[in-house]
Amino acid sequence: MDKALAIRRVVFIEEQQVPEAIEIDEFEDDATYILYTIDRQPVGTARWRSTNEGIKLERFAVLKNHRGIGIGTALLIFVLQQIDQNQPVYLNSQTSVIDFYLKYNFKPVGDIFYEAGIPHQKMILAK
Repeated sequence: MDKALAIRRVVFIEEQQVPEAIEIDEFEDDATYILYTIDRQPVGTARWRSTNEGIKLERFAVLKNHRGIGIGTALLIFVLQQIDQNQPVYLNSQTSVIDFYLKYNFKPVGDIFYEAGIPHQKMILAK
């Protein structure tokens, strides 16, 4: 978890200026974390957790110098292979990456909303 948090600090807190109190939340101990490593160095992370609505995918982050080479795709595919898809699967996507999730059968639901001043769209995995 510490290595995942280190990546999230760089991507969300430093790059995107998300306040630490929002990024590091009360669900840290309830989530399952994964890391993507290159030469044993963590460069990407994601987490998921069970909620009253189903399984929520969260905190997908890849260090800037490793973006655009498929790490986000690998993280998403791995997470989808690990979870129970008999439950609803959803996430809150930053609007800048909605097209990425559309490619993996996530569908927008509801209105755009803001978290930490960043526009987001709830998306649900279509069955």
